[in-house]
Amino acid sequence: MTDELQRHRERAARLSALDQLEAALAEYAQVVKAAPDDAASHQRVAELQERLGRRVEAVAAYEQAAMAWARAGKLLRAIVACKGLLNLEPGHTRTPRALADLYGARGTGTGGGPAPVSGAEFELVHHDDHRPAEGMPVVPLFSKLPREPFAAVVEAMEVRKKPAAEMVVEEGEHGVSMFALVEGRVVVVRHLQGGEKRKVGELEEGSFFGELALISEGPRLASVLAIQPVVLLELSRAKLTEVVRRFPVVGQVVQAFYRERMVENLLRSNPVFAPLSTEQKQTVAREFQLREVKPGDVVLQQGHEGDAFYLLLRGKLTPYHSPLGGPEKAYPSLREGDVFGEISLLLGKPVTATVRADITSVVLRLDRAAFERLILSQPGMRSTLTRVGTERLQRTAKLLSGRDHHEGDLRV
Repeated sequence: MTDELQRHRERAARLSALDQLEAALAEYAQVVKAAPDDAASHQRVAELQERLGRRVEAVAAYEQAAMAWARAGKLLRAIVACKGLLNLEPGHTRTPRALADLYGARGTGTGGGPAPVSGAEFELVHHDDHRPAEGMPVVPLFSKLPREPFAAVVEAMEVRKKPAAEMVVEEGEHGVSMFALVEGRVVVVRHLQGGEKRKVGELEEGSFFGELALISEGPRLASVLAIQPVVLLELSRAKLTEVVRRFPVVGQVVQAFYRERMVENLLRSNPVFAPLSTEQKQTVAREFQLREVKPGDVVLQQGHEGDAFYLLLRGKLTPYHSPLGGPEKAYPSLREGDVFGEISLLLGKPVTATVRADITSVVLRLDRAAFERLILSQPGMRSTLTRVGTERLQRTAKLLSGRDHHEGDLRV
């Protein structure tokens, strides 16, 4: 039976390429009749019905495809099918809600109420019911959304397709949206000082990137290149703003998602944390605390003992150095996602520069006690990190400029 179904699929694909749509549809109909859980074939049926102008039949087929993908654990593909349905029937609510019931936070809350304020907006959304239905995988962002906000985010997303060798986003351009990679593979490329390009990582199906653009305006930190044809879901900052007006909880969940992603990127890419196991990194991640700093606040003071390891989550901080007590010299400002303060902790030396907030900012802070307990206490870590610290100290200017990128830094 399996071989026969594959022959039907292959004939259908050939006929579709020849624009023999009715014949192709008949072949796919044989497949879905024998294999009703074949999500890809349901999707092809929906697309063919749409090309043939049969809206009602296409809507039904897209719904079947969406639910088949969802039951198979492929939420992003299910959302693409759902978007095909919504393009034909904009008022349709049954399928997005069904996806939410499988993958979203348990319950049917609307997520209304006042919007979160201050740094608290970045905290994790702590609810015991933030789990998908039994047997369904947890999907970043979506699994913390109640039913109605979940459906609103699905409606706000757009499907994008890119051929192989085409840029999805380019470093330096103004970022306005986040992407989820539904099909295919992409590479993340960053310019180094001197103009050289370096591949810093590769992303596969199910990956998210570009979430910084949902939180704040600014240039892309890296380019993303399709290395095979890709299908993406795009969520723009403008569309997100509209959703948050109706469902403030979406803003809170996006902020928490961003916080988790920044910590995850830090632990993956920064050499300070490279020797730690996955379990140890998870423990360290839980120790980071939020701190809001006001304009003019000093986060680190040159010449003083360092109190913590910091990651800039939002805002703008500038390092200043006073050589031999002379006038302060400002270095280029730190960017969101940059880290600072580890040199003093690693080497046991005074802080080499004052870091001051230019605007109201939010940092993640790992205090000295946690750093020593969780990191320096590990066998061999102190000597390894002392070497790392010495190398970083030799590149102080580069460090303070916030441009010292590492392999695995996938911020976009």
